[in-house]
Amino acid sequence: MLVGLQTSDDAAVYKISEDQAIVQTVDFFTPVVDDPYTYGAIAAANSLSDIFAMGGDPLFALNVAGFPDNLDLNILTRIFEGGADKAAEAGIVIAGGHTVTDAEPKYGLIVTGLIHPQDTMTKAGAKPGDVLYLTKPLGTGVVTTALKQETADESDVEAAVESMLTLNMVASRAARAVGVRACTDITGFGLMGHATEVAIKSGVGLRIDANGVPLLPGAERYATEGRVPGGGHRNRDYYRSLPECGVTDEAGVPEWLSALLFGPETSGGLLLAVAPERAPDLETAFHDAGVPAWKIGLVVEGRGIVLE
Repeated sequence: MLVGLQTSDDAAVYKISEDQAIVQTVDFFTPVVDDPYTYGAIAAANSLSDIFAMGGDPLFALNVAGFPDNLDLNILTRIFEGGADKAAEAGIVIAGGHTVTDAEPKYGLIVTGLIHPQDTMTKAGAKPGDVLYLTKPLGTGVVTTALKQETADESDVEAAVESMLTLNMVASRAARAVGVRACTDITGFGLMGHATEVAIKSGVGLRIDANGVPLLPGAERYATEGRVPGGGHRNRDYYRSLPECGVTDEAGVPEWLSALLFGPETSGGLLLAVAPERAPDLETAFHDAGVPAWKIGLVVEGRGIVLE
């Protein structure tokens, strides 16, 4: 077992030969949008993201679902269709799965992939001097919360859905091409939570430019109005309380922005740490691949995260 519980990583990695390892993950959640097909596709993209965050290539997937027995089964069919089409976009098939009766719909994937043992990207690979990049804007949590509260603008929802539906596959391959060794995807623990995991497992500190973090349309407005998922408050309480290794300083960061930085994301982007001499190559690779990468900070000596 090359990567397991010891690094709190995005997926497990099991070596099967000198040049090949299995990478495997499982993830599922309740609906974040109303349309069953779109929900299924987002959940699949979110599950596949763990494989891409490790630097792997998916092979196949299995469905994991819970579904109420008082809802039309055509809804479940559409959820599965959305997941299958997103899996096909990643070049894989869904080979089966398991469904149970549950009070609320839940859906996701078990994904199995391949990775070279020496090319694995983990949360423990960041080194002082590395440059931090983020590949998707934040804000899916507040936008989907506003949607549930029927206060979201349609255009903001469309932008958030487009972001959640975007696979991290191209970004992962571009990162691998320039030798990135530290990566995680931004999901339920928010940018600050997942960044803290990188800092702890790598034994480093992070300095993040809060104003440099990209945001989805409408995210500032919904955060200012307090439309923050409950998980955001739990994230902030927990990662602020970690002695010396959590978020140690966020002086001057406005409350609404802090809420977004700690807020949970669905199918978020990749947080990458790349050696400074390779940063120009990374920016070129991402530009050539047609995917964004925002520079948001630096890896430094020490412990904890400072928001500037």
